[in-house]
Amino acid sequence: MKTLSMLAAAAIAAFATAAHAQDYPNQPIRLISGFPAGTTADISARVIGTKMGQLLGQQIVVENRPGAASSLAALQVARAPKDGYTLFVASAANMINAAMASNLQFDIMKDFEPITLLTSTPTVLVVNPESGIKTVKDLIARAKEKPGALSFGSSGVGSSTHLALELFNHLAQVKITHIPYTGSPQVVTDLLAGRIHGYFSPASTVMGHVRAGKLVALGVTDAKRGTILPDLPTMIESGVPDCVSVLWFGIAAPAGTPQPVIARLSAAANAALKDQELLKSLRNQSVDVFGGSPADFRRHMEAEQKRWSAVVASAGLKK
Repeated sequence: MKTLSMLAAAAIAAFATAAHAQDYPNQPIRLISGFPAGTTADISARVIGTKMGQLLGQQIVVENRPGAASSLAALQVARAPKDGYTLFVASAANMINAAMASNLQFDIMKDFEPITLLTSTPTVLVVNPESGIKTVKDLIARAKEKPGALSFGSSGVGSSTHLALELFNHLAQVKITHIPYTGSPQVVTDLLAGRIHGYFSPASTVMGHVRAGKLVALGVTDAKRGTILPDLPTMIESGVPDCVSVLWFGIAAPAGTPQPVIARLSAAANAALKDQELLKSLRNQSVDVFGGSPADFRRHMEAEQKRWSAVVASAGLKK
């Protein structure tokens, strides 16, 4: 009798899940971002969210909740109902934070269902032209000649721009001094003034200065040349194997969200990423697109977790 009751309960639950998925979505969807308005993550979320909402027949409302390297937003979504109506803008920042912090109240790999890897923006290695450094090989030679003499800025300790520098230090076997700032604008100001030598920067932040001749771009930290900056060599091409640091963004849901809902959201995201007007809008912001299945996104997150855990351990940044 007990077995029959359990089977009946399971059947009812399965029916309810199927009915929910078939009806989904029947109300607006919240997309929680851990980044301020106007950032690359915010722009990507709004542009793609708008198109996804049109395809799904319900509005997707982006809500910004910045702070603690996107952890506040992540915790909010991890604790949200598992119904597909509260989603999260997952990013490289979450993987870095997970590698560094030991006191997080959520597990980025266990508490979320990856939906789709959406976009990336290239990280560009730029230097002040007064430095006389013209290539990545020049930079490595200078750094090895005088360890610690060169200084690079970042947008803060533990930021993606900081970890890109630590990754480069580790793989190129050099020591470039890290100077943390409170944000990218402050880094760029001091770099232009010659108070620091270089910066691993989001492309959208510095390419205007590069085109104006005020900064020199040495290369990108993508795995291969992309559509945004096709003329710049990768770190790998420049002799630094495995030096890949991509500022990526994707959509995830709380773990336990019904798989038919995840599948519907992923299909809408992939369809949105094929829209030509959307692609043009994003590329004008130095943003490239990915797409793919939930399984593809999970594999990407697992690889990122492994990469940043190794960098954090090498740099002694574990908190």
